[in-house]
Amino acid sequence: MLKLYFAPGTCALASHIALAEAGAPYTTEKIDFKTNQQNSPEYLKINPKGRVPTLVTDRGVLTETPAMLAYIAQTFPQAKLAPHDAFEFARLQAFNSYLCSTVHICHAHKMRGARWATQETSFADMKAMVPKTMGACFNLIERDMLKGPWVMGENYTVGDAYLYTLTLWLDGDGVDIATLPKVKAHCAAMESRPAVQKVLAEQRA
Repeated sequence: MLKLYFAPGTCALASHIALAEAGAPYTTEKIDFKTNQQNSPEYLKINPKGRVPTLVTDRGVLTETPAMLAYIAQTFPQAKLAPHDAFEFARLQAFNSYLCSTVHICHAHKMRGARWATQETSFADMKAMVPKTMGACFNLIERDMLKGPWVMGENYTVGDAYLYTLTLWLDGDGVDIATLPKVKAHCAAMESRPAVQKVLAEQRA
C-alpha cells in the first residue's frame, strides 16, 4: 500500500492522478498549508524538504514529482503510463523535468518570492512577471512540446497528469488558456477521464 501526502492546489495532484490511473493501492493524507503543517516536526521526519508531494513506499520515501511519476509508471507497467523504449522514456522525462524545473518555478514567483529575495519590491517585481513567464512557457509547450492529443502523441502517459496539473494554474497566473488551443483541448480531455474525476473528488473531500 502506497501513501501519498498532498495539499490541494499543488503539484501533488499529478502523482495522485497517476496513482489512480495505474490502479495502484494507495491512501492519502492531506497536509494543511494554512497551519504550516508541512513544516511540523512530524511531517519533516517524513520529508525534510517540507514540501508536497511525498510518496511513502515499502522501500522508503520518494519526493519530487518527476521521480514519483516515473516510479508509479514503472511499478505498474500494465497501466502503460510510460514508454518502454529508453529514448522515448527519456523524452517523457525531459518533458516532466521542464515542468518541474522551469514552469513550476515561474509559477512559484507569484507567491514564493521569499525563496529568492528579501525586499518587498523584489516580490512585487517577480509577481508582475508571472503572466509573461508562464505565458512564454505554455506558448512553447503549445507550439513545440505537446504533440496531441496527449503529451507523447497517441499514448496517454504520466506526463499528461503533470501537464494538466500545471494547466490548472494558468487562470490564476494571468494566462488566458483560450490562446492555447492544444493545451485547452488537452485539459478538457483530461477532465473527461474517470480517474481524474475520482481524484478531484478525493482532493475536495
